[in-house]
Amino acid sequence: MSQSVRSVDRALDILLCFSREEPARSLTQIAEAIHMSKTTVHRLLATLENKRFITRDSTTGLYRLGLRFIEMASLVLQDVDLHRWAKPYLQRLAAEYGETVDLSILDGSHVVYLEVIESPQRIKLAAAVGQRLPAYFTASGKALLAFLPEENVKKIISDNLAESSNHDQGSVQQMVEDLRVTVERGYAISEQEYEEEINAVA
Repeated sequence: MSQSVRSVDRALDILLCFSREEPARSLTQIAEAIHMSKTTVHRLLATLENKRFITRDSTTGLYRLGLRFIEMASLVLQDVDLHRWAKPYLQRLAAEYGETVDLSILDGSHVVYLEVIESPQRIKLAAAVGQRLPAYFTASGKALLAFLPEENVKKIISDNLAESSNHDQGSVQQMVEDLRVTVERGYAISEQEYEEEINAVA
């Protein structure tokens, strides 16, 4: 691997170490997370900050992802024809049933939310645009998985289970059977599979 490619790889490792659970991290935390020297990390952070991919809080010294990502995400969404075509239907569903309605696509073993129309109710919970969740533990993910080859489905379910401590590793075949029922029924159901007291239909 050339030096320039290695630098790109390391810069991407830095960006990927941020998460919804840890949106802000110190130089030391980043260096430890990606197993890299603080000198190298500091140099790469300076470059990323200059390009607005990273921002640093001058008071706390913590780093966060920069606003450049919002600009780039909007470009991606604008280029997704499905997103534009589906929005009026999502709005109609949300108005008719008074519940949060979202649109997601399958990306590897996860679903990514492209559009979210929030419920008009005062108490509500909604995914965020751009959020990634394990496919099998969401209703929309199940609806997509139900029509994939079984070999692909088992791999995705195994990946999802590896991320979760709340599900039985021996239940893969049972999950596959649930997807067969989804096909016969015509819709998918998720009952408190990702979060307690959260149910969804797709």
